[in-house]
Amino acid sequence: MIRTISTTPFDDQRPGTSGLRKKVPTFAQPHYAENFIQSVFDSLDGFQGKTLVIGGDGRYFNRTVIQTAIKMAAANGFGKVMVGQGGILSTPAASNMIRKYEAFGGIILSASHNPGGPNEDFGIKYNAGNGGPAPERITDAIFERSKLIDRYRICDADDVPLDKIGTFMVESMEVEVFDPVADYAALMEELFDFDAIRTLIAGGFRIAFDAMSAVTGPYAKEIIENRLGAAEGSVRNFVPLEDFGGHHPDPNLVHAKVLYDDVMRPDGPDFGAASDGDGDRNMIVGKQIFVTPSDSLAILAANAHLAPAYKGGLAGIARSMPTSQAADKVASKLGIGAYETPTGWKFFGNLLDAGKATLCGEESFGTGSNHVREKDGLWAVLLWLNILAARGESVYEVVTSHWAEFGRTYYSRHDYEAIETDAANSLMSELRNKLATLPGTKFEDLTVAKADDFAYHDPVDGSVSKHQGVRILFENGSRVVFRLSGTGTSGATLRVYLEHYEPDASKHEQDTQGTLSGLIAYAEHIAGIAERTGRDAPTVIT
Repeated sequence: MIRTISTTPFDDQRPGTSGLRKKVPTFAQPHYAENFIQSVFDSLDGFQGKTLVIGGDGRYFNRTVIQTAIKMAAANGFGKVMVGQGGILSTPAASNMIRKYEAFGGIILSASHNPGGPNEDFGIKYNAGNGGPAPERITDAIFERSKLIDRYRICDADDVPLDKIGTFMVESMEVEVFDPVADYAALMEELFDFDAIRTLIAGGFRIAFDAMSAVTGPYAKEIIENRLGAAEGSVRNFVPLEDFGGHHPDPNLVHAKVLYDDVMRPDGPDFGAASDGDGDRNMIVGKQIFVTPSDSLAILAANAHLAPAYKGGLAGIARSMPTSQAADKVASKLGIGAYETPTGWKFFGNLLDAGKATLCGEESFGTGSNHVREKDGLWAVLLWLNILAARGESVYEVVTSHWAEFGRTYYSRHDYEAIETDAANSLMSELRNKLATLPGTKFEDLTVAKADDFAYHDPVDGSVSKHQGVRILFENGSRVVFRLSGTGTSGATLRVYLEHYEPDASKHEQDTQGTLSGLIAYAEHIAGIAERTGRDAPTVIT
């Protein structure tokens, strides 16, 4: 039976760059998740009888909201729901399912790299028919609807047996519970030279992949161990857990330090990688070297032709504004387009759909290509392995030869997490007020060439996205960028991005933080971070 339930609006359901993220107790309030899901459906047209993909990263509350979403989809007129077995579906795999099966869209339940558990983070986002995150016009409409909503529709029905592959009915709507790994693994075999990677591994090349007790585990286990022949145990923490086993499922040098330290041991693995909560981020390390996400994008772009899917070349490269300009130098040499977008994968969607870009990347450990419309952590790992197999070189050799050819961009991100929201907003407001006066000013050996509040003019649809971060560019090519992140669930996260280009190969082995020390001092000088936030050091440095 379909019921219409009266409700009242919540005032905090504005989607961020990756949907709505809150603590579990917030989502567990009566009507909270239902209100948001109904606001999504009320903001869409033409889905009657169509297919909706649903899945999540397995975190706490995932199964509960999946059952709710299924029953609401049936009550609102969808013809079919496809849901991953156990409620599991990585974000890139969800994008692939939407595209492959021509679904109307998808609901992905995840808070990405944020912690999971009864008092930790949860999230809901809607992906459109191209497989990518909903564009701003839809997320804005969802928020506006959430402020007015007075009812939602839901079925009184038994829960779907999520652990059993098969087809079930909820009212007149079909629900297909499918193997979440099979279609994704098949796609990866189409994109990469698995035979070459198998040969590399058979020759003694050792891999350590940390799935961080999150959603990528089953995918990595099937592909890296079962299909590519890596030794059992190469994929660690591969069982998705509701609290990620107590891990903070963010693949960086802080939260994946055990993996990093293991690879750096003299007798450690040759290659290390990690992915995050929902499988869309990656970290790459090799003997003697950690590969920054900005460098990774540039190196993957320069070598993508070594993989079967990209042997015909790239249409263009897109990067988020805070990501270093290393990829731009590759695009220039290849004679292809280079695009600078706001943070948020949805901004890459138009470029990919229009054929203007093939590879995209963000400094927050996310890279991907036109095979889906999300960043894809395991895809990046497999492209790295394909390149290593084709070149017959180590990670260190690939990276240092890239620097020798294109120059090295020293780059770091300093995160100040969970600071007072008012203090963070005040800091950014004061920076914006100073922008007009900064060009021509000097600080030690730095001279400001340009300062602005980044605005993006979409070359495909002409839309404009303003206030995307404060950029301060110096005459020597260095940059400092300030931005507030939209991925947290409490307080605000101030991110400071520091970048210095060094073309001289004799200076490519310097310490990153030491090389950037002048920019770090400038950032504190111009923004007064310590005074305004009470923090004398970043929470995380990557």
